[in-house]
Amino acid sequence: MTSSSTGIIEGRRLFYVNLLVIAIGGAIGTAARHGVNVLGARLLERPVPYATAIVNLVGAGLIGLLAGLIASGRVHMEPTVRAFVFVGLLGGFTTFSSYVLDSLTLAQGGEYGLAFANVAGQTALGLAAVWAGFAAASVFS
Repeated sequence: MTSSSTGIIEGRRLFYVNLLVIAIGGAIGTAARHGVNVLGARLLERPVPYATAIVNLVGAGLIGLLAGLIASGRVHMEPTVRAFVFVGLLGGFTTFSSYVLDSLTLAQGGEYGLAFANVAGQTALGLAAVWAGFAAASVFS
């Protein structure tokens, strides 16, 4: 086998390892999201849109924190670990598509004010959570 063949095989192996790692992270993130939704339904009289908002804000904060730690050089993640955490775990946990569907459902139900508040609130608070997470990374220096 030539070195170029070995490189191709190694590249394919890494590709499939990354897919598996992302899938595992996604499964964990999705299960965590569902857990928040179930807990929200039990604790709140009206889980829509609050459980989704909690997931999105926590996810935004975590993404911001990790991005800040990585950008500052205080945390180093190998590409496969980064794929697991960012694409798999947090990608499975955060729920932008559910957020948009919740907003549409509210609007279709005639609750235009709450639909608008949901979109504006989650967007503004999500940006604030990413900023706060990124800023909090300086605490870990």
